[in-house]
Amino acid sequence: MNLQKKQLQFMTRRHFLGRTGIGLGAMSLASLQGSLGSGGIPGVTSDPLSPKAPHFAPKAKRVIYLHMAGSPPQLDLFDYKPKLQQMDGELCPKSFFEGKRLAFIKGHPKLLGSPYRFQQHGASGQWMSELLPHFSGVADEVTVVKSMFTDQFNHAPAQLLLHTGTSQFGGASMGSWITYGLGSQNRNLPGYVVLVSGGTDPSGGKSLWSSGFLPSVYQGVQCRSRGEPILYVTNPEGINRKNRRHSLDALKELNELEHREFGDPETLTRIEQFELAFRMQMSVPEVMDIKKESIKTQESYGAVPGQASFANNCLLARRLVEKGVRFVQLFDWGWDIHGTQKGDDLMHQFPKKCRNFDRPATALIRDLKNRGLLDETLVIWGGEFGRTSMNEARNGSKFLGRDHHPDCFTIWMAGGGIKKGLSYGSTDEFGYTITENKVSIHDLQATVLHCLGLDPHHFSYPFQGLNQRLVGPAESQICTDLLA
Repeated sequence: MNLQKKQLQFMTRRHFLGRTGIGLGAMSLASLQGSLGSGGIPGVTSDPLSPKAPHFAPKAKRVIYLHMAGSPPQLDLFDYKPKLQQMDGELCPKSFFEGKRLAFIKGHPKLLGSPYRFQQHGASGQWMSELLPHFSGVADEVTVVKSMFTDQFNHAPAQLLLHTGTSQFGGASMGSWITYGLGSQNRNLPGYVVLVSGGTDPSGGKSLWSSGFLPSVYQGVQCRSRGEPILYVTNPEGINRKNRRHSLDALKELNELEHREFGDPETLTRIEQFELAFRMQMSVPEVMDIKKESIKTQESYGAVPGQASFANNCLLARRLVEKGVRFVQLFDWGWDIHGTQKGDDLMHQFPKKCRNFDRPATALIRDLKNRGLLDETLVIWGGEFGRTSMNEARNGSKFLGRDHHPDCFTIWMAGGGIKKGLSYGSTDEFGYTITENKVSIHDLQATVLHCLGLDPHHFSYPFQGLNQRLVGPAESQICTDLLA
C-alpha cells in the first residue's frame, strides 16, 4: 500500500492548498503579480511602493491635501453675498428650515451676513475676505469651487466620505488608493504621509488615512512636527543599527518561510514595512528637520522649528513632495465655528484660524511654484461640508456662528492639471443652495484621480466579491471644466 497516496485521498482541499503554499492569499497574490489588476494597475510586487505607470499621461504626480477639520464658513471667506449682508438679522425664509434636518439650529433662525469685508483680487477678480490678506495675493493661481455638496452633515461621516469614498468605517483612504495605484518616488520614505495640527485628530480619526481593504503597506504614516517624527521607529536603548539589521534579516527569513507555507500576501507587506521602517530611521529625521531651510523660507511660512503648527506642516509638505512622497495629507482641527462661546465663534476663534492658515498656505503655493513643483503637484484645500446662512444662536448664545450645512460649500484647488484664476459654480443670493455646476464628493475624487492619470471608473480593487472603487458604485463625473 502506498501510504502517501492514501494520505492524499483524505486531504481536504483547504489542507492541500495550505501545504503547497498556494492558499487563497497566494492565489490572489499570483493573480496580481506581474499582471494588471481589475483596475488596470500593477498589483503587489516585491516592492509594493515602487513607482507604477498610470493609465494615461498625468498632469499631476503628487498631491498635498489641506483639510480644515470642522469646516470653515464659506460665506466669510470666498462666497461673497451682498444680499445676505443687506438682510443680516432678519428672519430667514421658511424654506431654509421647514422639512430640513439641521444639526443644532432650532426654531425660526435669523440670517447672518458676514461681518467681514470682501474685495476682488488679481486679474481673475476672485472675491476674497479681508481675513485672507496673504492668500488674496495668489488669487490668480487657484481655482475656487463654490458648488461642492455632500449628503452628510455630521463631521466624522462627512470626513470619511470625503477621504475614503464612504461614510462608514472600513473604506480605503484617497491617499492609500493613490499610492496603491502609483507607488512612491522615494523608497526611503512612506508614499503617504499625514501631518496633524490644531491640538487633536479630526473627528473621523485615523480611519481617514487607513488603507481599509487595500494592503496595509498603503496606509498613511502619521509624522509629527515636534519631537520624534514617527513614534517607535528609532532603535530602543541598547540596540544599535547593526544589531537592528541582523534582527531584521532573521525576521525576514522567518516571514519568507511563513509566506512560502501559507501564501498570505500580508506577509510580504509585513516584510516591506519592517524594511521601510529601517530605511526611515535615516531618511525621516533628515526630511522633517525644517531648520535646514533658510531663515527667509521659514519666515515666509511663519514656521518655527520645534513647534507643532499648521505653518510647520505646510513647510514639511513641500519638503516631503520635493523628496518624492506621493500624497501628503494635512489635517488642521478647530474650524467648527458654531458660536456657542468665544472659543468657536466668528469674531474671535475664526480670525485666529484664518491667520494660522493664510500665510502658510500662501507660502506653500509660492514656494512650490518657485521650485518648479506646482505644475506637477495638486494642492487641495477645504472642509467636509459648509456652514449655514443663518446664525445658529444655540441656547440663546449671543456669539455669532453657523451650523453645519451639507447643501453647498467651497474648496480651492491649485497646481497640477487645474486651471488658474477660475471661480467655478455658484450659489443663490443667500449662499444656501447651489444654482450652477454642482460638484459631488465623488466628482471631486474622480477629478483628482484623473489629474494623476488614473481612470476613476476602472481603477478598482477586488474585495468582498466586488470591484471596489474610491468613487463608489454610482456614476461620478470628472469636472473637465476645472482642468487646464
